[in-house]
Amino acid sequence: LGHPLGSTEHYVIYGSSNGLVCISDEILNFDSPIHIWNPSVRKFRTTPTSTNINTKFSIVSLQFGFHPGVNDCKAVRVMRTNKGAVAIEVYSLRTDSWKMIEAIPPWLKCTWKHHKGTFFNGVAYNFIEKGPIFSVMSFDSGSEEFEEFIAPDAIFRPMELCMDVYKEQLCLLLDFYPCEEEDMDKVDFWVLQENRWKQLCPFVYPSDYYDGAIGISIDNK
Repeated sequence: LGHPLGSTEHYVIYGSSNGLVCISDEILNFDSPIHIWNPSVRKFRTTPTSTNINTKFSIVSLQFGFHPGVNDCKAVRVMRTNKGAVAIEVYSLRTDSWKMIEAIPPWLKCTWKHHKGTFFNGVAYNFIEKGPIFSVMSFDSGSEEFEEFIAPDAIFRPMELCMDVYKEQLCLLLDFYPCEEEDMDKVDFWVLQENRWKQLCPFVYPSDYYDGAIGISIDNK
């Protein structure tokens, strides 16, 4: 499928839900157009230009999905100002408008790096690095509440890490440590249960397999 506007530029899918996909520029900017697209019926909506942001903002991440608690599709974009401060905006498909989140927790008011994220049940999860500490930042796009979950000690770098959802729980997959079995590789595996990380059995596979993308399928495999 080509871009709904016929653009030949590279674009990225930043989330999907109920047949809708959110697409935008490969390299995000404060004025990057964001399209909510239904490829099945060949219709799309371009989000309005926000009146809250300008050239002093640079976008760090964009996520999209459905929030069952408010029965609405939401897009969440995390931004940073030219002074390093964080700003978060939420788009509502129902109202077709953006809202700036004013209450930023103190632990986010610092220098940090964003690495990757996912969106599940209306909550945007982002893997961030604050100095020597790696953690998962969660933001509920309905209640507008933040939480922070310090990553397991075994995770000390963002490479080879995947964030996904397993059996209705946030999970981390790390393809880094060697396997004890000869001629085998492994992917270490944690799930977030009751606000704590629980390590499950690693996924072990032959080392001569091509190691491409890893993740969780819709039937939890």
